[in-house]
Amino acid sequence: MVVNAVERKIEQYISELDDQYVSKLYRNLPHGKRLRTKLILKIAGSSLKVVKTAATVEMIHAASLLHDDVIDDANTRRGKVSVNVSEGNKTAIMMGDILYSKAFFELNSISPLVARVISNAVVQLSLGELADVQLSKVFHTNRDAYLKMLYQKTASLMEASAESAAILVGKNRNAYRQYGHNLGLAFQMIDDILDITEDSKTLGKPALHDFVEGKVTLPYIYLYEKLAQEDRVFLISLHRKHLSKEEAGWIKAAMKKYGIIEKSYLEAKVLVDEAIELMESLGEKDLSNIAKAMIERKF
Repeated sequence: MVVNAVERKIEQYISELDDQYVSKLYRNLPHGKRLRTKLILKIAGSSLKVVKTAATVEMIHAASLLHDDVIDDANTRRGKVSVNVSEGNKTAIMMGDILYSKAFFELNSISPLVARVISNAVVQLSLGELADVQLSKVFHTNRDAYLKMLYQKTASLMEASAESAAILVGKNRNAYRQYGHNLGLAFQMIDDILDITEDSKTLGKPALHDFVEGKVTLPYIYLYEKLAQEDRVFLISLHRKHLSKEEAGWIKAAMKKYGIIEKSYLEAKVLVDEAIELMESLGEKDLSNIAKAMIERKF
């Protein structure tokens, strides 16, 4: 499989650092779905430049998650103990910095334009991380600020992955950029919904974890809009709190009563449908199927 070629390239980049501890840390990182790699390979094939691009994007993604876990005081990552817990915050931060730096170094040998597109996405990603921290401090109902943060923190790298792949093989970079943009936003919107609807075992983290962390995602913004004043006050009182079974049940029941999950899901589906239509117009059936699978996923 070509995905394995990307894994081998990342392992090569890590081994070039000539540091056994870093190699061990990388081996212990959970790898996830490699969605960005799959996108890049589907768009651009499997030449060496394409494999290198996918490898650098996955290293950047891994670095952002290492930093994310420190910021969120996360105990687990995809069901495994997170590096910040097993090795400490300092190690997690430095490992993230090492992955970022090595990825940027390797990007320079691929293409100046691809390097610009991906490095700009990392600027956006960092701005999104900061915005996420600020937005999580208090309960808010600022949908526009939330969607901007979502774009920066998650969609920007997906967007850059698709655009870079298109650049490498001379395809319409704007069309693929739009596809990646829509896919990235919808991916995170679905993630936010699954945090409410799925159980802890499926998620690999506690259910309703986002709200406990302070994240006010789209379903909570929409729920607040529907609630009577007394219930709004109660919802705000639960923000950033370790929820009892009854409190978690109240949130889920209120979401169900007002059809909040369906409303949020439809917003993600509009983005996915646009992406599907765009790719089908270009004859990109595989990319259309990736978008369809995203809206149907359970975790």
